[in-house]
Amino acid sequence: MEQKTAHDFDQDLLILFDAYVHGGIDRRTFLDRASKYAVGGVTAVMLLEQLSPKFLEAQTVAHEDARIVQEYVEYPSPNGYGTMRGYLAKPAGSSTRAPGVLVIHENRGLNPHIEDIARRLAVDGFVAFAPDALFPLGGYPGDEEKAREVFPKLDQAKTREDFVAAAGFLRARPECTGKIGAVGFCYGGGMVNFLATRIGKDLSAGVAYYGSSPNTADVAKISSPLMIQSAENDPRINASWPEFETALKAAGVKYERHLYPGTQHGFNNNTTPRFDAAAAKLSWDRTVAFFRQNVR
Repeated sequence: MEQKTAHDFDQDLLILFDAYVHGGIDRRTFLDRASKYAVGGVTAVMLLEQLSPKFLEAQTVAHEDARIVQEYVEYPSPNGYGTMRGYLAKPAGSSTRAPGVLVIHENRGLNPHIEDIARRLAVDGFVAFAPDALFPLGGYPGDEEKAREVFPKLDQAKTREDFVAAAGFLRARPECTGKIGAVGFCYGGGMVNFLATRIGKDLSAGVAYYGSSPNTADVAKISSPLMIQSAENDPRINASWPEFETALKAAGVKYERHLYPGTQHGFNNNTTPRFDAAAAKLSWDRTVAFFRQNVR
């Protein structure tokens, strides 16, 4: 069966799905409202299935890829949940230290797609570390719907500290040069923006994919260059950009923003129909080049 793309769905249905993914509505409400788009023998449940991630089919770097070494490691987070866990991927056979990249997931925890992102970065020569914010609640449950139900139960104040601790853990790894960047998607993009305000020069570069803006009053604390990757059809996130940009300019922060025409929130995620291959490739090439320029 041919993989569907965003162009195969009504834009209002995509906005509805975005609201469901981010907790604005529950599954039953999504199905009720989606029923108006279910035509030609397609049901609302089938629409939800079509829009949901297909992790195995979309994997780009296999777990057993000989170019990388990978493991799950625990790290201390005394100001957060105490003990956390993440997925570490690094180049195989390297005798020299490499720059690090913290990889921050969406609001579903450390799913297979984010692990794949970490492996891609390892292939590109980085030590990639992807923490699982859901570890204190049992870890990513292996199901996106269950993950969305569990995620709101996190104490976000503690979770933010868990990511601050993860950044310090990655910087101190023996295989890391001590310089790190961070890339995040949706919730993770917002977390990258937060870390930039929080850890200052300890972050050498941040790339935020369609993530929420940080508190405007904290923008002046940013020391690292930022790359903002934005989808055109993403009113929920884009609404805060003008204020964020004004604050970045006022603070003299080095930044660049790329807006990808015709794309949806989540366009870099190749596991769902919102994926836009051309925009994802261009944005990822820019991301890797940005890290090579600022983190090496």
